Amino acid sequence: MPTLEISSKKLQVIQTAIQLFTTRGFHTSGVDLIVKESEVTKMTFYNYFHSKEKLIEMCIAFQKSLLKEEVLAIIYSSRYYTSSAKLKEIMRLHVCFNSPYHLLLKAIFEIRVAYPQAYRMAVEYRNWLRHEIFDLIFSGEIREPKFDANMVVNLIDALLLQVLNSNSLEERDAVVERFLGSHSK
Repeated sequence: MPTLEISSKKLQVIQTAIQLFTTRGFHTSGVDLIVKESEVTKMTFYNYFHSKEKLIEMCIAFQKSLLKEEVLAIIYSSRYYTSSAKLKEIMRLHVCFNSPYHLLLKAIFEIRVAYPQAYRMAVEYRNWLRHEIFDLIFSGEIREPKFDANMVVNLIDALLLQVLNSNSLEERDAVVERFLGSHSK
């Protein structure tokens, strides 16, 4: 797994690449575009990453790390008094339009064959999330048999896709609030 210790210029390239991969896709965001948008030379790019594949792995690792930290902060926070409230907040984190999860979900759909290591990293995050949700559901007061960790992760994916297909910010917020508001118990 790539190390997450990075210089500010390397971080700039990673953040630019994340933005480009998220908005344009992995296959249409080439090294030339990433270099141009992040304002570094190709030589600098290749000194940092050696290949587009290594950059993609670093971007996935970066987003995965951010998400894990935020999910664990929600789970272990005393701010949320119930497992249901924690689950709702985890879902909100993942279906937000600017969520780091957007890149991981896109990776699952786009890079399986071309970048298998990065694909595995995105799948590993989903498996980790599924495990954390499973523990949250069955260690808390949520005792409904219809709750299933796989269902929740798939629901997060579906909600994010619906948010991404919304035409306006108000419509995006309404999608999430409509769902989470009607399932708040």
